[in-house]
Amino acid sequence: MAAGTNQPRECRAKVVDVRSISHDVYRVELQLPHRDELSFHAGQYLSVNLPDSDPCYFSIASSPSESNIELHIQAAPDWLSAQKVIDALTSGDEVTVELPHGKACLASEPEKPLLLVAAGTGFAQMKSLVDYLRTTRYEQPVKLYWGVRRHEDMYLRSLAQQWDQDWPPFTFMPVVGDDEDNDWAGHHDQLVRTVLASGMDWANVEVHASGSPAMVYTLMDALIAAGLPASAFFSDVLEYAPRG
Repeated sequence: MAAGTNQPRECRAKVVDVRSISHDVYRVELQLPHRDELSFHAGQYLSVNLPDSDPCYFSIASSPSESNIELHIQAAPDWLSAQKVIDALTSGDEVTVELPHGKACLASEPEKPLLLVAAGTGFAQMKSLVDYLRTTRYEQPVKLYWGVRRHEDMYLRSLAQQWDQDWPPFTFMPVVGDDEDNDWAGHHDQLVRTVLASGMDWANVEVHASGSPAMVYTLMDALIAAGLPASAFFSDVLEYAPRG
């Protein structure tokens, strides 16, 4: 994946914009100094480093060719670490970030059709991949499955639908639980079952997944059992939450 060619660097980033785009998700735009000297691959992530706090990691939602960095931060009132980041971003002009991180990325166009599977704000990583592939005029089929608990959690659904309309290789498949009696594990199962029912040629596809470890490992096990080569499955979860 050639991710190691971009070594992480810490720098001060200017906060350009912070806006609410759903009931608990914020879109953040950052401007980096000497942007032309700092490169990353589509699908990588960064850390926001606040004083006296552990680093908070967020996928970069923008393409490497964009001048500014876009983040999607879910910050429900009871999620103290994420809320602290949002408070710092909205109250200050600058913030310290470190990037890039992550091996589950694209340094070049894949040679196979691409399957993208996201849960919740895992969509941010997929947005970076899609924006990158659209600039390269990638012609292989790309399918995005985005799983959420409720319709209102699909915070940029209109954007994904626009891709579906404007970019011929792309197909968007929303997966909504919308069942108050169903726990989150059930929604993971539903997302995985929907992906398995897609009828793709699992021997000839590359998969990128972003979500909780439970979702990612459930999906990986199911797809490998269906015939996907283990080497064709990519997720940052495999790196930061490896199985014992």
